[in-house]
Amino acid sequence: MAKSFFATVGTQNRDIVPGAKRIPTISQGLDSVRAYQFEIHFKLPSDVVGTNASQETLTLAAKQVGSVGFTSEDIEVNRVNDKVFYPGKASPEEVTVTFDNFYQKKVSNLLWNWFKSIYDPTKGWFADAKRLNGGNWKAQEASILHLDPHGQPLMETKLYGVYPKSWKTAEFNYSTNDFHTVEMTFRYDFMDHIVSTSTS
Repeated sequence: MAKSFFATVGTQNRDIVPGAKRIPTISQGLDSVRAYQFEIHFKLPSDVVGTNASQETLTLAAKQVGSVGFTSEDIEVNRVNDKVFYPGKASPEEVTVTFDNFYQKKVSNLLWNWFKSIYDPTKGWFADAKRLNGGNWKAQEASILHLDPHGQPLMETKLYGVYPKSWKTAEFNYSTNDFHTVEMTFRYDFMDHIVSTSTS
């Protein structure tokens, strides 16, 4: 028979005992990763950027990362009086990253150069033959690091075969008091979620 967690509260030292010289124990093992404790790292194609410093700039500029996931489609099977489901084709979802538009580092230019390497709207060209044949028009990978309270990597979501699908600036408005941002939507081919072996 299933047993409720709260039915065993006494064994978890969560009970309140009048007159006892202690307070109920709160387990730190139930703490969660904070939504603001993250970093995202990109490994850009070598012909988009030539120095590691620019890739670090994207890490510093990224202020928001949307949800990341994979979805398995259903295969519906009907048999006489039954309907059952099997896992079918799996597909990755898009991820949106919002970047601060830094003055010095010119983040918007770097992001635009990456997008233009996929599709150049000034010429109407998609990724050129050299990139297509070499297979290096997608970023090798992007890693979202989940950080612990001390800023150390705890878990890591890895995205493989990343390329920008859209590039969009935030609005310019005299009446707002916000930093300007650039929003990019990325596609990826594969993903993994692992215990991090990186160091911050």
